[in-house]
Amino acid sequence: MPTHRVMTEDILSASEYRLFQTLRPAPREGGDLDALADVLERAFSLRLERDTDIVSAYVSDQSNLPGHAGGLVRPDSERACACVLAACSALGIPVRISAGRTNLTGSATPEGGIILSLERMLSPGIVVDTTARTVTCATGFVFEDMRRAVLEQSGGRLFFPVDPTSRCEAMVGGTLSCNASGFTPGERGAMRPWVRGLRLVTADGRLVRAGRGQYVSEAGVFLFDRAGRLAAVPVPRYPRPAVKNAGGPFSSPDGRLDLVDLMVGSEGIFALITGCTLDLAKTPAGHLDLFCSLPDEPHALRLLAHLRDDRPGAFSALSACEYFGPHCRRFMDHEQRLFRKDHRVGVYLQVALERESLESAGQRWLDILQGAPQPVSGEDILALVHERDRALFFGARHSLPANSLELVRQKGTHTIMTDTVVPAHRFGEFLAFTHDLLRSAGLEYLAFGHLGDCHLHFMIMPERGQLSDAGHVYDRIIEKSSALGGVYSGEHGTGRRKRADFLACHGRDAASQVLACKRAMDPRLVLNPGNVVECPPPAQ
Repeated sequence: MPTHRVMTEDILSASEYRLFQTLRPAPREGGDLDALADVLERAFSLRLERDTDIVSAYVSDQSNLPGHAGGLVRPDSERACACVLAACSALGIPVRISAGRTNLTGSATPEGGIILSLERMLSPGIVVDTTARTVTCATGFVFEDMRRAVLEQSGGRLFFPVDPTSRCEAMVGGTLSCNASGFTPGERGAMRPWVRGLRLVTADGRLVRAGRGQYVSEAGVFLFDRAGRLAAVPVPRYPRPAVKNAGGPFSSPDGRLDLVDLMVGSEGIFALITGCTLDLAKTPAGHLDLFCSLPDEPHALRLLAHLRDDRPGAFSALSACEYFGPHCRRFMDHEQRLFRKDHRVGVYLQVALERESLESAGQRWLDILQGAPQPVSGEDILALVHERDRALFFGARHSLPANSLELVRQKGTHTIMTDTVVPAHRFGEFLAFTHDLLRSAGLEYLAFGHLGDCHLHFMIMPERGQLSDAGHVYDRIIEKSSALGGVYSGEHGTGRRKRADFLACHGRDAASQVLACKRAMDPRLVLNPGNVVECPPPAQ
């Protein structure tokens, strides 16, 4: 039976915990790093790296937000993590958790304090249980290495289906922290539904083993049991839009929330995830890959409606439903091999094959596409049958952001990109509003992304004199998505960059709820301060 009383375990000895109780915060910005270095080295043989050349390699992520830190520690065990967190908590020193640093929101960018890198958290390795259909691993592994290990250890019979774009650089811990997602439409395209259990180290250096269904809040509260001392942790209760959602920690208006769900997607503000057990899926026999060249966006929207409403069984079989909107052709390599005539948009569909042959699936999907209210002509459908065809498509897809980034470098500016999701029945309205807004402002932009989830990225590429206007337009897009019952982030999270978006979508009361939960879990506010919501300086 689930319980709301969460049991914690001592990782360190009683004398070691007493040592931390003797430490006191220093009245200086960033805390007393000399005291931290001394206690870590003297008592635990842990090195706090303070060489600026080494530390500087860890102070930024793909958000390109500025960062700074006074030191770096790279623990290789839960015990080492517990030492670092307990010492920093006692001394009031901010800790920025760093994984692959592939995030776009600044969640891994420190603003003082120290950096805790997960790159050496590789024990106890990657272990696949083919009977239970699970993989258990530490969080320091590169995500794609974990996926490859699953295939190898299961003899190709099982795979982990979530496939974020950054899978070859991101670490498992980072994908859990931001509830990463990939091509697959629907809830099961993201990490959270696949997580069966987590290992957590709390800010005071204790371990929590949480299995899904084991700990569930009651009346909006967890009780954390620390050797008989109970600490009440209130869970966020703000409403969550019923769409694909990476905008803020998981919440539950009725006050019942699984601890696993709270931690996945919380961006490291409540505890450090050191290990996980993930469910696996049966490996498909193959895939049918189709690229549909379409005249315009209304045609693409009618095709989406046909698949979602008229052929739901076919839609649920899709492992990808991607969109390349107006202006994308100009920035894609090999575009003439993919698009037909003067067509302006494209839709990529991937179908997982179970018992059906590739030929049979191809004919069935040709019938589905040609049977749409506005049929897709057979000559406008490119079947990516050979590996060279798939390589050409994925090369074109990956060239899109690279070529657009080169343009903004030439302009001497930077891109501004949305991550919004809206309900399917408001999607057309949202797109019309956003296109009109961008055109009226005279801004160059692209629209692409996850059509099956009504989750597109508008990449704005302003001129030097348009940065202020572009920022204003971005804010209006965020406001519109919220007004339509959507959310500002479908996959990239909040971090530091999108805190204002969290407020625009969920409101100040929601921010207060997140902060209250954080204070209960992390009283000195040292873990990833500033992610999701603004945070006061660590308590002294």
